[in-house]
Amino acid sequence: MLLRRHQRLLRLTRNLFTSSSVNRIINIKGNDEFLSKVMNSENPVIVNFHAEWCEPCHILTPKMKELIEPMSNIDLAIVDVENHAELVHTFEVKAVPAVIAVRNGLVVDKFIGLVDATMIENLITKLGQKL
Repeated sequence: MLLRRHQRLLRLTRNLFTSSSVNRIINIKGNDEFLSKVMNSENPVIVNFHAEWCEPCHILTPKMKELIEPMSNIDLAIVDVENHAELVHTFEVKAVPAVIAVRNGLVVDKFIGLVDATMIENLITKLGQKL
């Protein structure tokens, strides 16, 4: 079942994404970096709000990295909630892990908590679709 899901995701990748840019994993260090690398990014960005003390975060983050890796035009930004209170407040993060999908400076989807791979795949697919 996992193999089928992975194969489906690879097919979607080939069909949906033709950009030659390489996805990046961005560890956000400040508000200015968030603005430039997430809100003003040409690529869609999945933002992962996490905390070091959060066990579900330690499960979700590697899974998201694995699923985003084959994508050619989606970036992953990681925001440590302990160090970025202003971003936590701005995006009304009430629990971690919290994930938002940003395209063209707008939040287009989000989820909170540890979710299954299918929900992450759906978010990635939705974010990667051409408008």
